[in-house]
Amino acid sequence: QVQLVESGGGLVQAGGSLRLSCAASGRIFVIHDMGWYRQAPGKQRELVARITSGGVTNYADSVKGRFTISRDNAKNTVNLAMSSLKPDDTAVYYCNADHTNSYGIVYTYWGQGTQVTVSS
Repeated sequence: QVQLVESGGGLVQAGGSLRLSCAASGRIFVIHDMGWYRQAPGKQRELVARITSGGVTNYADSVKGRFTISRDNAKNTVNLAMSSLKPDDTAVYYCNADHTNSYGIVYTYWGQGTQVTVSS
């Protein structure tokens, strides 16, 4: 079992910045891709950014140039630096990780989410 715990959400004014962090713990064997998703009220959960274990990144068009995803493989953490925030970025942000256990079983874990609210 792997646990993901996010931190760093909060309330910020439009144009401001926030940094989200996510730490994986538990019976970690191999973590592959890690990512951040978000879900606004009444909307489906959507991809924000993902990063492979080798550092290759992928961003949603809506956040390109404003958000930066990074990870520390040694510490099993993934971060999301958000700048030039807009009210449309308001959502619950979820961390996820694709994990392979010692039996070769792949499972995607999710964190509990952290609220980001951007006021206009």
